[in-house]
Amino acid sequence: MKSTYTIKELQRDTAAAVRVAENGALVTITRHDHPVVHVISDERLGAMLETMELLADDAFQRALKRLQAGRQKFYPVSSLAD
Repeated sequence: MKSTYTIKELQRDTAAAVRVAENGALVTITRHDHPVVHVISDERLGAMLETMELLADDAFQRALKRLQAGRQKFYPVSSLAD
């Protein structure tokens, strides 16, 4: 599956490039062999933004560090009932 298009190719094959991006791939558009634009799906962009928001959250960062250090406590779902 092609993921890099020149601007001229993109003009001819826009639908194909969009399908590639919709399937989760990063599509790179080049001009004179240099990347100038990237196309990503709405779903992938949403995931990236969510990740950035989580990484900016101090409480999440602390929990992630505890998890990575093996100090995060887990509780069974049944403990949430009643």
